[in-house]
Amino acid sequence: MHKRLNLTTYIIIGLVLGVVVGYFVNLNMAKPVDFSEAMSLVTTLFLRLIKMIIAPLVFSTLVVGIAKMGDVNEVGRVGGKALGWFIIASLISLTLGLISVNLFRPGDAMHAMLPASDAVSGITTSNLSLKEFVVHLVPSSIVDGMAKNEILQIVVFSIFFGTAAAAVGERSQPLIACVDGVAHIMLKLTGYVMNFAPVAVFAAVSGVVAKSGLGVLATYGVFMAEFYFSVFCLWLVLIFIGYLFLKKRIVGLLRELRMPTLLAFSTASSEAAFPKTLEGLERFGVKNRIASFVLPLGYSFNLDGSMMYCTFATVFIAQAYGIELTLGTQVTMMLILMLTSKGMAGVPRASLVVIAATLAQFNIPEAGLLLLLGVDHFLDMARSATNVIGNGLATAVVAKWEGELGEHIEGELADQKLP
Repeated sequence: MHKRLNLTTYIIIGLVLGVVVGYFVNLNMAKPVDFSEAMSLVTTLFLRLIKMIIAPLVFSTLVVGIAKMGDVNEVGRVGGKALGWFIIASLISLTLGLISVNLFRPGDAMHAMLPASDAVSGITTSNLSLKEFVVHLVPSSIVDGMAKNEILQIVVFSIFFGTAAAAVGERSQPLIACVDGVAHIMLKLTGYVMNFAPVAVFAAVSGVVAKSGLGVLATYGVFMAEFYFSVFCLWLVLIFIGYLFLKKRIVGLLRELRMPTLLAFSTASSEAAFPKTLEGLERFGVKNRIASFVLPLGYSFNLDGSMMYCTFATVFIAQAYGIELTLGTQVTMMLILMLTSKGMAGVPRASLVVIAATLAQFNIPEAGLLLLLGVDHFLDMARSATNVIGNGLATAVVAKWEGELGEHIEGELADQKLP
């Protein structure tokens, strides 16, 4: 516990120093962009180290988790419960985003700042149809999927691989033991990489503040405050639903999720928090075979913060251009986002890509994305942290449903239990 508290403290220090140093550079340096670019190298290095871990960690933990279940029916049952939670949480996130943006109407204040309707946002869109989703779902090559860190494809292959291993039985045990060893090694490697997190947080925050200054926060202050308030409301709803299942143990879970949530917030990357979230859930008492199965699924199907942002931002842009969307249109948009938001993990600026595609489908000027680009990093911080909270709650609740939630292990005993 002592080490984890220290790392959390260092991350907070890095966050605060990043704001101070970035603001100083913005005011006093002739070309703050140069400083920002230099800092982005540090951030990029850290995120690449994380991405280096993700594919083998997801594959190894998921395969071992499924193989340990040993029963295809159990895999289907746990997966069904997880997907049931994901669908409910997705609908809550998307609906709350729609309610908030219609209640606050932040786009009405942006009429004077509108870019030309033919301006280019620089966000590459793709045809996010059902066909494209299905084609993207299954990898043509697992090597290619791992090379590109396509989490959804890795999850699909791992489910098939783990299920087949469980069906083979005794003959697969040597291979499963080997894969389990890989999982332990990757978790140990995660500990090494996380020591670099405070420096990466400092670099990420100082670089953004140096480049954009705190003025951009003042310009978009009301919009950001309304979005952060909406995110806070989503947290309360999800935590309340979690409390209905976990009762007083919800406090211990939130304590374990504190550090990975802060890490996701500071780096604006929920991927960066995946390894520590997995460790925290196991300390909380979630059995490895449940945590290593449900958590990777959540990273593909349960990005609550990102989904809320999609509805909030899309309607915000429509409001900015004076386009009134009927209730029926907004419900249709929500259902489309319910599908197109799946598999966003691993795609750079995925939320903006999904929003861009949605704007095109409803004849809303894509140039409206330019209203978001200046503050997208700060918005991404909130939605990344929300993704961690949502997936942590989902995994713990599914474990509770399955009767696979043990005692909360804390302190030195946790370090002995976990690799």
